[in-house]
Amino acid sequence: MSLRLLLYSDGGARGNPGPAAIAFIALNGKGETVKADSRFIGVHTNNQAEYEALLMALKFAFDQKTQEVVCHIDSELVAKQLNGEYAVKNNELWQLWRKVQQLKVCFLRISFVNVPRSNPQIERADELVNKTLDQEAGKR
Repeated sequence: MSLRLLLYSDGGARGNPGPAAIAFIALNGKGETVKADSRFIGVHTNNQAEYEALLMALKFAFDQKTQEVVCHIDSELVAKQLNGEYAVKNNELWQLWRKVQQLKVCFLRISFVNVPRSNPQIERADELVNKTLDQEAGKR
């Protein structure tokens, strides 16, 4: 069981919509990497991929029985939607937003922080996204 995890998630699509991949990095309280994962998710928009990446990270945290999560996201739109600053007007994004709301109740504390793309952990997640997209493109 991990009491607290720092989650860094990123999603990206080549084309918008286009082939998309998601990734996350989970760090424990000491700043050590607990998990780094990525996967190809088919054709999606960038914003959908950002939500899907966060959902994958939150599911991992839930499976670890984590009590507190701090979610670092480089998408200002997603962070502001999750913090209630922006309305979710797109139906597909609303469905994903709702899934996050359902997972939120599984944690004692959860927060969503908008961080720059230059954040070192976001850069790591972005590298995983691009590596996954490159591998998928090589299969075609």
